[in-house]
Amino acid sequence: MNTPTPTPTAHAPHVLLTDYYQTEQDRQAYIRKIFDNTAADYDRIESMLAWGTGSRYRRQALIRCGLKAGMKVLDVGVGTGLVAAQACMLTGDPALVTGVDPSPGMMAASKLPKTMRMVEGRAESLPFPDNHFDFLSMGYALRHISDLSVAFAEFERVLKPGGRLCILEITQAQSGLGRWLLKSYMRGVIPLLTQFVSKQKDTASLWRYYWDTIEACVPPEQVMATLSAVRLTQVTRHLEVGVFSEYQAVKGPLQSS
Repeated sequence: MNTPTPTPTAHAPHVLLTDYYQTEQDRQAYIRKIFDNTAADYDRIESMLAWGTGSRYRRQALIRCGLKAGMKVLDVGVGTGLVAAQACMLTGDPALVTGVDPSPGMMAASKLPKTMRMVEGRAESLPFPDNHFDFLSMGYALRHISDLSVAFAEFERVLKPGGRLCILEITQAQSGLGRWLLKSYMRGVIPLLTQFVSKQKDTASLWRYYWDTIEACVPPEQVMATLSAVRLTQVTRHLEVGVFSEYQAVKGPLQSS
């Protein structure tokens, strides 16, 4: 009987996209610059992209992943706070929610409650102590991480035993028609529309880059294998309308020495 080959874990979420940058160091600089430069347009374009349903979907996803009132939350890649805003409402106290992001421009453009904490930082080196949060979320930022293995190990480290993880991401549709429709919409229609509603010249480039990272990203099976490899448990994926993936996981109990 043939033994199935295990799905390999992932390091970089996708290959270097040399149309935008040449090295990993260039990628980090490019991501920070383009998000800083387009922060003022981000929420407007995102609402257009999601037909105004994004807030409701994010709230439902957090509930499905186990976010409850009173939990201490870290939102990684907080950006303009679209996920964090829902977490603030669900926890019942914005002071329980902390956001971290490498783009100060995106965080400055957020309209989050003043009592919520915002910290500049990267997923691969979270500036927080071990076993600190009950819940960790990340919304549509997985593709901008430089090393999934390192970042996921950090997620596991800062979660308390029993803490829950929720990663939201757009993934490729399974059918050829679905992939063509999504690509045409995100890489063609949205960048075209931004020319009429955006204030920043780099906004169209951001949304073309957004699609290119989706197209190049490692498949969901590798994301899940990488989560399991850092000792997270109960790793599952929930899929909505064929493209919205919710990766869920739980941190197990502390290992006795």
